Amino acid sequence: MEPKTARQRRRERVRKKVIGTKEKPRLSVHRSLKHLYAQLVDDLEQKTLLSLSTLVPTVRESKKKVKGVEVASQLGKLFAEEAKSKGISRVVFDRSGYLYHGRVKAFAQACRENGLLF
Repeated sequence: MEPKTARQRRRERVRKKVIGTKEKPRLSVHRSLKHLYAQLVDDLEQKTLLSLSTLVPTVRESKKKVKGVEVASQLGKLFAEEAKSKGISRVVFDRSGYLYHGRVKAFAQACRENGLLF
């Protein structure tokens, strides 16, 4: 068995405390080398309420023009608008062990600026 990475340890430590409900779902972020994925999760019913990524056609078209942090902030804006249209305004942020920096930070700030509270 290989040793756990620092990100995996941080992720487990945060997930012990962060629980999403239907009224206040967990906003989970996954970051790969090329893309950013975000979803709203109700942990009590084990359901995904909303899921978006940089692979969505509207974001993907703009991704050709801008990269990195700018795309993350565009995704955050779109994600906040979709969540508000589903009647969700309060969330719990789960950064999945990633440092609050760069694309993760830009995504979170864009969500906050467009109406999500966390």
